[in-house]
Amino acid sequence: MTFQTYDLIFLGLFLIFVIVFLSTRKKNLHRQGILYLYKTQFGVKFIDKFAKRFEKILMPARYVVIGCGYLLTIVIVWLIVQSTYLYLKFPIADTIKAPPIAPLIPYFPKLFGLESFFPPLYFTYFIIALAIVAISHEASHGIFARLEKFRIKSTGFAFLGPILGAFVEPDEKEMAKAKKFPQLSVLAAGTFANVVMTIIFYVLLAIFFTSIFSPAGAKFNSYSFSEVNVADLNVVGNSSIGESFVEVEANGVNYLAVAGSLESAMKNSQEKIIVFDDTPAIKNQIQGAIIEIDGKPVKNIEGLSSVLASYSPGDEIVVRTAILEEGKGTIAETKSYEVRLGEKEGKAFLGVAFLGNSRGGIIGFVYENTFAKVKEPTTHYTSSLGDFGWFVYYLLWWIVVINILVALFNMLPLGILDGGRFFYLTIWGITGSEKVGKKTFKVVTWLILLMFLAMMIRWVMAFF
Repeated sequence: MTFQTYDLIFLGLFLIFVIVFLSTRKKNLHRQGILYLYKTQFGVKFIDKFAKRFEKILMPARYVVIGCGYLLTIVIVWLIVQSTYLYLKFPIADTIKAPPIAPLIPYFPKLFGLESFFPPLYFTYFIIALAIVAISHEASHGIFARLEKFRIKSTGFAFLGPILGAFVEPDEKEMAKAKKFPQLSVLAAGTFANVVMTIIFYVLLAIFFTSIFSPAGAKFNSYSFSEVNVADLNVVGNSSIGESFVEVEANGVNYLAVAGSLESAMKNSQEKIIVFDDTPAIKNQIQGAIIEIDGKPVKNIEGLSSVLASYSPGDEIVVRTAILEEGKGTIAETKSYEVRLGEKEGKAFLGVAFLGNSRGGIIGFVYENTFAKVKEPTTHYTSSLGDFGWFVYYLLWWIVVINILVALFNMLPLGILDGGRFFYLTIWGITGSEKVGKKTFKVVTWLILLMFLAMMIRWVMAFF
């Protein structure tokens, strides 16, 4: 059986366990709005002891915690505004099936056809990452609440349908009577813990990856292309490599144009169009990560350039590639291509291109500034531990991603999130007026909700 099969069995057993567990302990289950809370006293003594033992360190750390809260609020608001602007200004690609606002649930890359952008999110990954995120987040809330002498009423698990979470419940009445600074430190403590966990697991991921993985191929994601004036194009005829391409000529140079793009450009009177250069790579439809040329190993882009430099235009070579599984680093199959090298600026030319694979949005921001720094997107890697190495890497990957996403999203100025009251207390403190704080918070909340709504409407309209 595949790992996915085992994972789905684990998911089924977990759901059965939760149903049985809750049905036999109904007295601890309480409804709060749309949530069901399973309340306990588990961990309260630990929280109390931790706060007392490290009080001298934690008291001055409150300034860092609150500062981190403000930084996260600024970043998430900026990202939401930027995402809304980009979503509304530029056309949505046909390949983007995922809505801009969606819950992070197991298998979402598979459900929304995003396997080429994200690794698989197995339930095993999800539940381990969620446990780390929720426990550190809520424990931190509790520790700083006890630091400020607020009573902890209960701890436990929260259920929103199949979505599972955790909570620590401080005495809200005591908090409301306290000064603003203690409240701000408690509200920001959870996201601060997630930032700390992000850093810890990112360091673990970097150490693990550099120790276990080694470069083993050059992953190109396009063929060599050029931009030409539509007015200069002359259609030569249908391409021999398939109906989707058309042979064209511009200023004495032959190119290959995507039939649909060419038709659209002419119909809409576009000034310029992107066309593919007439190269060996596209003519032979080379696919996958290039791992060998004539038996010589290729480890990355630099290695590919070095090997090609030893050949001359017109030389015949055998290119061996690895076809990788969608969203994974493992090899599904290998292919070999016999090609005759082209010429560009007097040098041997294969005709592959390496473009930045930007994901965009909040997750793209996280990706570009973390994982792309460790695992070069244009390099194929092999694991000295085989599939287990990839399992651990992607588990660490998701732990980092989910931690930072929770840290960011939770500081949005929305009433149901920590960032809502955090923002309201801040405006109240700056203006000295609770009324102004409430009105400003209300306006900002509606603006954010309208941005979410605008992106969702834009996404829906893209399918019509």
